[in-house]
Amino acid sequence: MTPRLVTVAHGTRTPAGNEVARALTAAAAERLGWPATTSYVELCAPLFAEVAAATPTPAVAVPLLLSTGYHLRQDLPAVLAAADRAIRLGRALGPDRLLAAAQVDRLRAAGATPGRPVVLVAAGSTDPAAVADLDAATHLLAHAWGAPVRLATLSGNGPRLPEVVRPGDAVSPYLLATGHFHRKARHDALAAGASVVADVIGPHPRVVDLVVERALALAPAVAAASA
Repeated sequence: MTPRLVTVAHGTRTPAGNEVARALTAAAAERLGWPATTSYVELCAPLFAEVAAATPTPAVAVPLLLSTGYHLRQDLPAVLAAADRAIRLGRALGPDRLLAAAQVDRLRAAGATPGRPVVLVAAGSTDPAAVADLDAATHLLAHAWGAPVRLATLSGNGPRLPEVVRPGDAVSPYLLATGHFHRKARHDALAAGASVVADVIGPHPRVVDLVVERALALAPAVAAASA
């Protein structure tokens, strides 16, 4: 049977931010030739809990979340346990070289010049696994960009933008979609002296590649469980 793709974004009160998840899901589903549904952890309908309970199986759930954290370790597994359906849950999208490649494109589009130091700014978390993910994402961006990259966070553990940004730096939001954290990142980065603030990663073609890759990796396990 052809599995169904279910994506799980965090959700935001900013409508344009929620459209990123829908665009990524539609593009990945077209590539895969699978039916697909977009869902959200909170703040936007349909919620993942509702979708999981109603989704025909077999299905794969690809989180559109950039780091490991409470949602991936607690919330989403609990939803699937309650739904009691043959839905295989994937891991966070990041860290990954494809995300770093998308960030490089966003930096260039914003006017950042090669060799300029970059600050990667993430939403942040208190989860140790998330902190390790962000450190890895910082190293991947440094390799892809070819210049030093430092990490800042907007919440949780880690230094804040005013502590990290130096005048003339470029800032790369490690955020999939616009919303509260994106607005805060841009405001704080410019206030700290950044000369360039790139856009969020968004529905970049490399992110579509990554969603397709994660879905295909989950498909064999779902097929085996449904046999």
